[in-house]
Amino acid sequence: MRRVVVTGMGAVTPIGIGVENFWNSVKEKRTGFDKITKFDTTGFKASLAAEIKDFDPKEFMDFKAARRMELFCQYAVAAAAEAMKNAGIDMEKEDPYRVGVIIGSGIGGLSSMEKEHEKIITKGPKRVSPMLIPLMISNMAAGNVAIDLGCKGKCTDVVTACATGSNSIGDA
Repeated sequence: MRRVVVTGMGAVTPIGIGVENFWNSVKEKRTGFDKITKFDTTGFKASLAAEIKDFDPKEFMDFKAARRMELFCQYAVAAAAEAMKNAGIDMEKEDPYRVGVIIGSGIGGLSSMEKEHEKIITKGPKRVSPMLIPLMISNMAAGNVAIDLGCKGKCTDVVTACATGSNSIGDA
């Protein structure tokens, strides 16, 4: 039987970007809930959410690469890069075909889907971005992490609700 060991951690959360910031917020009992800023909440019953604030993708990845990613992918790439660094893994010294990526994601880029839906309604189907599918599908988080880190082993997305973390570890 082969074993899997988690050796590094990365965090992009509403209470801290980076494991150290996240952990300090946990110890200080901070909450990440605040007014929703990512969209207009007029007409909604809820106006609070745990949004990730102050995230600048340029701090974690190439700006051009970030522009081709939905926000959920940017978060995944940033957290995975921190986890690899935290683990002390140097991909130059590893067989990239033996390093895989499994990320659990319930849904992909809803904001891209919403934006392009609006375009199709107001401007017609020819105005829909050809990048819609690559931006919105949930497995793009794992794909972008694999590309960014140079991992060429198994690359997949697990979507099993509350069991996603356990299933990802089992698959690994």
